[in-house]
Amino acid sequence: MYDYVIVGAGSAGCVLAARLSEDPDVKVLLLEAGPPDAKENIHVPLGYLQLARTDVDWDYCTAPEANCNGRRLPIPRGKVLGGSSSVNAMIYIRGNRADYDGWGAAGWGWDDLFPYFLKAEDNERGASSWHRVGGPLPVSDQRSGNVITPAFVEAAVAAGLSRNEDFNAEHQDGAGMYQLTQRGGMRASAAVAYLHPAIDRPNLTVMPFMQVSRILFEGTRAVGVEASQLGRPQELRAEREVILSAGAYNSPQLLMLSGVGPAEHLAMREVELLLDQPAVGANLSDHAASFAVWTTPEPESLLAALEPAALAEFTATQTGPFASNLAESGAFARVEAGAEAPDTQFHVAPVQIVEEGMGDPQAHGVWVSPCLLTPASRGSVRLASNDPSAKPVVRNAFFTAEEDMPRMTAAVALMEEICAQPAMAPYCAEPFTGPAGESEDARRAHVAATTFPIYHPVGTCAIGSVLDADLRVEGLEGIRVVDASVMPVVPRGNTNAPVIAIAERAADLIRGAVPLASAELGLA
Repeated sequence: MYDYVIVGAGSAGCVLAARLSEDPDVKVLLLEAGPPDAKENIHVPLGYLQLARTDVDWDYCTAPEANCNGRRLPIPRGKVLGGSSSVNAMIYIRGNRADYDGWGAAGWGWDDLFPYFLKAEDNERGASSWHRVGGPLPVSDQRSGNVITPAFVEAAVAAGLSRNEDFNAEHQDGAGMYQLTQRGGMRASAAVAYLHPAIDRPNLTVMPFMQVSRILFEGTRAVGVEASQLGRPQELRAEREVILSAGAYNSPQLLMLSGVGPAEHLAMREVELLLDQPAVGANLSDHAASFAVWTTPEPESLLAALEPAALAEFTATQTGPFASNLAESGAFARVEAGAEAPDTQFHVAPVQIVEEGMGDPQAHGVWVSPCLLTPASRGSVRLASNDPSAKPVVRNAFFTAEEDMPRMTAAVALMEEICAQPAMAPYCAEPFTGPAGESEDARRAHVAATTFPIYHPVGTCAIGSVLDADLRVEGLEGIRVVDASVMPVVPRGNTNAPVIAIAERAADLIRGAVPLASAELGLA
């Protein structure tokens, strides 16, 4: 018997396990379907490119996307301690004030969450009105030294964007280098930042290789979970609460497997209904991203990682190509007239990416990807069957909302304008993958052929439709959801930092602490 059973050791689960176990009188169990985060490629930043389709990846893909040429789009997710924070590109972005205030959810506006971004942070630039030091999560500047990604910043400024030295300060708009969740050139996942320092506490139990199949209920109260470890089934009981932190795909899947979801769908999957809740698994939102690739005669790309000198440099100083997070620089821009905040984000990687990463680079080059920050399209997560080992059916339904495609093609046009500037000319010497022309039709065809989800899924157990303001599942007792699925709308930017801030605030809600206010951190 435990006080809290947390399902999923991703970004949210690691935060909750660390924070709740600070009380020595509380027994916390953290369950993870994957292994410990022992692989070297997890911790060496560039190594994450070797982790797709391994045992630390759920290796999901979407159902055929009608507006993306019927393609099934890969959606890698971390299946390991640290979850997707152990396999992501490490970009630290909080999002925009307009995102959280736009949710209209009591307690989850920008002023409510900003103190928790600060509580989590340990920024190597030092403390300021926008940053803090001393928190569990390291935030660092780039250490790869590549010249292509700073050149994109210069090109974006030449194309009319502002220069932005800090996307997480007062203004998000502009071009700059991303800060990363790294410490000393090594990945700082949520497991490294939160779980490892707490893992020896006698009141915290961490069980890897534990596949949860359903939540156990007595009436409408959650009392534990049914799970199996290496094929051995068992029941694990929660005296106070079961907390789902399994992510935007697996948390709704587990609720549906447990009888909580759309009644008609559960009947078709032969799952006994506990609570008819049509919003479970609905409202899926992710950033649709396109890309273009150029080749260059300049020997400046991450292919340098193949040279012995690169490994020697990283071993000695944790700098150079192996310290790269791949998507090193980028920008936030507004392509739609009257946009209240950025509606487009760019990620720039100094490498020729072939066949969406499935092929080997043939030359030095650069990959530039615009993504749609404020998609109107909504998808869903549904059960493939009532077998817990079956992968969920994910439909992003990209571009089903008419306004999304024109903004995406406008973002592609802005990408082309930036990459034509003199600063990028040496590195965008020859198109490798790009639109067949400059017409709207050519750009639409290119978007359909290249769009992929940029791995920021949210919304499938949203506050206000599935959850109350304290993240409790409406209509049930003893169960909360704390992960990216609780966000009603995807924020403007990468989602790891927002999930960590949400989990920090959730930990205070769960243990009955008074939520932090800005004034407590010296912020008038």
